[in-house]
Amino acid sequence: MSLAVPAIGIIGGSGVSGFDGMGNVERRKVETPFGDPSDLLIGGQYEGRQVWFISRHGQNHTILPTEVNHRANFWALRSLGVRWVICAPAVGSLKEEYPPRSVVLPDQYFDRTSQRADHTFFGEGIVAHVGFAEPISAGLRSILAEAGRAEGAEIHDGGTYVCMDGPAFSTKSESHYYRHFGFDIIGMTNLAEAKLAREAEIALATLGMVTDYDCWREGEESVEASSVVEHLAANAEMSARIMKRAIAMIPEEANWPEHNSLDAAIFTPKEAWPAKTAEKLAPILNGR
Repeated sequence: MSLAVPAIGIIGGSGVSGFDGMGNVERRKVETPFGDPSDLLIGGQYEGRQVWFISRHGQNHTILPTEVNHRANFWALRSLGVRWVICAPAVGSLKEEYPPRSVVLPDQYFDRTSQRADHTFFGEGIVAHVGFAEPISAGLRSILAEAGRAEGAEIHDGGTYVCMDGPAFSTKSESHYYRHFGFDIIGMTNLAEAKLAREAEIALATLGMVTDYDCWREGEESVEASSVVEHLAANAEMSARIMKRAIAMIPEEANWPEHNSLDAAIFTPKEAWPAKTAEKLAPILNGR
């Protein structure tokens, strides 16, 4: 399929392994200058659009949150012409009104991670500072909200995703701390994805699929892997339905603000770019 119509990327989280109904399905290994992506990229056509899917933790969930090679994932997606990405991570709820199996569409993040050096493509002679005050694509979030409501999901539009390293879940003290500061959901991976999407001029929005109440809720068992498994299948089924509906609603022209986020972000003059770095970032720099 011609890349004249930009592709759509889907990053699946815990319990999310793609969806059926795609035509011309292929599995592609993409080599990147940042190492291997999390898994093979699965591509196909759905509703007349090229879609590329990647499993964040690998198909057999073999990759820890801190081991996910986000840069390789997004370099690969951008090299395949992706300009919109829908993420579907499992998250913990920090609000009574956001129960398991509900869907939160965050519009903000709070960073509690420790590997920020891996959350940018730039460096090695090319400096860029993208605007990140509004880290989520408002246009894509609106599409997901509309699609989710049409599918009968309990949608909460907006909220702050606090991102921690893991792999252990929060202590009770941490969980109450996050609630005190008004955060809405907690997870371990999605902030890096939002940062790299912005640098790659990809519009990104997130379906935060709630699996548990973290460990703050009185009378609720502390979150453990076994306590969230039963919600994962239901969340995976709902997220697939929402994504299928949303694909048909995404425009064919990449002309949203996120698609030009590097226009005023690159501080290093082009004549000073090291050739090796410019070549490495070719899909990101997009002909600049």
